[in-house]
Amino acid sequence: MARPILVFDSGIGGLSVLSEIRQLLPSHDFYYLFDNARLPYGELTEQVLVEGCVELVVAAATKINAALVVIACNTASTLVLPVLRSKLTIPVVGVVPAIKPAASDTLSGHIGLLATPATVKRSYTHELVAKFASHCQVHMFGSSELVMMAEQKVAGVPVDMEKLTGILAPIQATPVDVLVLGCTHFPMLADELSQVLGQGIKLLDSGFAIASRVQHLLEGLGEHEHPAPNSMKAWYTTPSLTQGLIQSLTDYGFSEISPFTPRTRV
Repeated sequence: MARPILVFDSGIGGLSVLSEIRQLLPSHDFYYLFDNARLPYGELTEQVLVEGCVELVVAAATKINAALVVIACNTASTLVLPVLRSKLTIPVVGVVPAIKPAASDTLSGHIGLLATPATVKRSYTHELVAKFASHCQVHMFGSSELVMMAEQKVAGVPVDMEKLTGILAPIQATPVDVLVLGCTHFPMLADELSQVLGQGIKLLDSGFAIASRVQHLLEGLGEHEHPAPNSMKAWYTTPSLTQGLIQSLTDYGFSEISPFTPRTRV
């Protein structure tokens, strides 16, 4: 029996990555753990973010005997990967903003990075730009509002297009032709983003690249998919969820949705 894959995020953004992984590995079992009690991660101090993530992920991965962990959060990936890899013996895959492909795809030489304020300011992000996009003008935009907007959309709340237009106005004032979605929440708003920004700006995210990496690592571990229908279980860290979010998660394919603490039994 193949061991399950654990996907972790601060909220529902990681579902954009999980969707890509499921496309490549449709028969694997998945646990999705989202730390919505501390959402949004972009506003936490580094120490608080790291300590909380490590405690949750190590506990969950151990409980389910995970084959692999995906940190489907750009903000967390820039900080927690080294610590997690020192505490777990299984592969830990993080999310990297798609700066490299954006630099290859741009025709204008101007690319944008739309991420949380924390990701925008991290030295890791600026190192990616220096390494892969030194020949480009990179325009960076930070927003925590879009994280909550994506959360609300999945919970059934319509997107406020007027508010979204105001948030995106600084991007429209630049000549960018490729926009990197540097937060896994943002692909959830791809339709609305394209509606505001127009077809002249290409949206890029890291979902497919992460899924390909996961597939490659599992093959190397000898973890093969089983023929039975896959199992999908979701864990959250708040006391409860809205009915709208529960319905969305159920529609997504989760058969079990329950609260999680480091002492939760599987």
